Amino acid sequence: MTRNLRLDDGLMAAVDLGSNSFHLAIARLDHGVIRITEGLSEKVQLAAGLDKDDMLSEASQVRALACLSRFAQQLAGVEPRRMRIVATNALRVARNARDFVRRAEAVLNHPIEIIAGREEARLIYVGVSQTLAGSGKRLVVDIGGGSTEFIIGERHQPLLTESLHMGCVSYTQRYFPDGQISAKALDKAITAARQEIAAIATAYQDLGWDGAVGSSGTIKAVRTVVQQLGWASTEGRITAESMSKLRELLLQYRDVREVNLPGLKEDRKLIMPAGFAIVSAIFESLGLDELDYSDGALREGVLHDMLGRFQDGDIRNHTVVSMQKRHGIDADFGERVAATALDFFAQTETDLSLREDDAALLQRAAQLHEAGKAISHSSYHKHGAYLLMHSDLPGFSQPEQESLAQLVACHRRRLRPEHYETLVNAGGLPLFRLCLLLRLAILLHHSRSREPLPRLKLKTDGLEFSLRFPRGWLDSHPLTQADLEQEQEHFAGVNLRLDFS
Repeated sequence: MTRNLRLDDGLMAAVDLGSNSFHLAIARLDHGVIRITEGLSEKVQLAAGLDKDDMLSEASQVRALACLSRFAQQLAGVEPRRMRIVATNALRVARNARDFVRRAEAVLNHPIEIIAGREEARLIYVGVSQTLAGSGKRLVVDIGGGSTEFIIGERHQPLLTESLHMGCVSYTQRYFPDGQISAKALDKAITAARQEIAAIATAYQDLGWDGAVGSSGTIKAVRTVVQQLGWASTEGRITAESMSKLRELLLQYRDVREVNLPGLKEDRKLIMPAGFAIVSAIFESLGLDELDYSDGALREGVLHDMLGRFQDGDIRNHTVVSMQKRHGIDADFGERVAATALDFFAQTETDLSLREDDAALLQRAAQLHEAGKAISHSSYHKHGAYLLMHSDLPGFSQPEQESLAQLVACHRRRLRPEHYETLVNAGGLPLFRLCLLLRLAILLHHSRSREPLPRLKLKTDGLEFSLRFPRGWLDSHPLTQADLEQEQEHFAGVNLRLDFS
């Protein structure tokens, strides 16, 4: 549903709200190539603000909001539809993430997408792959503040993605909380990281790779240090031998504040032992000899993914097709329902205060509303919602998945006040209104007839919905009339009026 957009004459922007650092990239499309014109990065260490109950402290939120207020100035010249703001592990974990996101969105005046770990891994690979030439399979590793992503891909296509719950900030808090460095603490951190990697090591080694590449500040810092010490390979890569030497050098210091490694920035000292431990575990667990480095990262991946959405290469469309095939969904029927739903959308878009993005969500919900039938016909709307909520859906953010799942959950049976509250909490009043349009579209195709529907007129003020049929059509379609009469009662259950004639 996204309309083609000329990007050569305007700016694009991606913001990455990471667990350690917040990053901003502003770019322009230059003859088909994304050129970053400005980049900002601030170490917010949002993950350090998580307490034992996974609640973000007020101090960490204030620190983050102050950073975003500075970013907001830079973003003022970028059109909202050319901008994406994504958040990663710290906000995936935080129990009060929704409260913080509301405050942050007010500062940025733009929605924030909390993305799942595997979606983060996919976007990282997209960003890294743009910087690499050559063919063959690549292992890409990105160490963040709260999670580490592992991807095997070929050219620009990720083949295997995982996100593990280990990062330089979270491991600093766990194994080096007082800043003391010791062989015992370092070994504990390495062992913990190896235990995490053990869950994925066999699958990754079975698929194999021709070269390994790291991205992110942690791997960049390690590479810079070993290069300046003369321990890197002739191509400037981190080697297993250089990691062994760096361990001995780190253990000469008792406290992170005393660390004086060439090329290591001051703000990296505190998290260097934890970052080193994770890199060491990666080398040991996956049997690496060398690890290269790429400047590509999540924000570059977001920019290229956004460009794909504008140029009819939206990965979400491929995900929908994949879900239809995997769960045996009748794609033709889904398209007929989607066409009717989009017709209703076009007629009511202004009156219901809906946006273009809402149309795309409505279309995908129509295409996937029968996913739950792969489990059971009974309560299939609930099964479908569960599948959509808990499946890996490349291209979809967590809020998008939740909205999609709630539309499918509420597309049939009774409408109750609690359904209204759930939909509004997930996506605001527009999501509830999309649900009403979806319900009507599905109802009108209840017979699954391939006979095209007549031209229908839908008018609404948000409280009353008036659906008009050609004279005599309902008389010859008594099943539809009976369904509409029942739907009148369902609308009344949430204080709405449905009229048809």
